[in-house]
Amino acid sequence: MSLKITNLTGGYTGIPVIKNLNFSIEEGQALGLIGLNGAGKSTTIKHILGLLRPQAGKIELAGLSLAEQPTEFKRQVAYIPETPILYPELTLKEHLELTMLSYDLPTEAAWERARRLLKMFRLDDKLDWLPIHFSKGMKQKVMIVSAFLADAQLLVIDEPFTGLDPLAVTNLLDLIKEALSQGKMVLMTTHVLADAQQAVSQYAVLNRGTIEIIGSLSEIRQHYGLKDSDSFDRLYQMLYQEEQHE
Repeated sequence: MSLKITNLTGGYTGIPVIKNLNFSIEEGQALGLIGLNGAGKSTTIKHILGLLRPQAGKIELAGLSLAEQPTEFKRQVAYIPETPILYPELTLKEHLELTMLSYDLPTEAAWERARRLLKMFRLDDKLDWLPIHFSKGMKQKVMIVSAFLADAQLLVIDEPFTGLDPLAVTNLLDLIKEALSQGKMVLMTTHVLADAQQAVSQYAVLNRGTIEIIGSLSEIRQHYGLKDSDSFDRLYQMLYQEEQHE
C-alpha cells in the first residue's frame, strides 16, 4: 500500500505551478515537503486532496486512482489544514459526529477513540462549545482530533505546529508516530524542522514547482553543501538566492 505521485503537473487556470512531480510514500513512512512560500507545497496538497484537477500525471493511493475512484480515494485521506476550517453553527460534538458519518465509522469504537483524543488535547469538557468560543490553537486541536479520529490510511498535514502550545506539539508528534507504527502514511509541509524531524525522516525539497531532492536531512545538507553548523535557515536563503537569479 502506498501513495504514488507520477508526473504530476498542475496549477490554476492552465498555468502550471507544480511540474512533473514524482514521489511515493510507503506504509509506515512520513514525507516532509519543504520549500519557500510559493514553491508549490499547498498546490501539491490541493491536488492530492482532489481540490484541483491535474493538468497531467496520476495520483494513486492503495491502488485507487483519484481521477477514476474519487470517493473511495478520499475516504482513505484525512487532512489537517494550516488554517482551521470549522462550521460556525456546529458544536465540537457535532463536528466529531460529522466526521464519523463522513468516514462511516462504527459509533461506539469511534467515540472511544474520540474521548481519548479529546482528553489528550484538553477538549473533553468542551463538546457543547461552538467554534466562536475557541482560540486559534483550540480550533487547530479540533482539526487534529477530527483527522486522527477518521483513522485514514493517509494523513495530509499542512503546517501543523502554528498556534499550538508545546504540550499540543508533543501530543501531535506522538500521534503521528503511533499512526506510522500502524502502517499509515503521512505527508507534512512545515518550516519547523526541529519539531518535524522527531517524526519525519524523509523530506522532499520543492523549489519553483519542481522537486530538487528527496532524502534525509543529512542528505539534503550534503546536496546543498551545508555545514553541520549551518541551520536550515541557510537552505531557505540559498533557495531564495536561486530564485532571484532566474
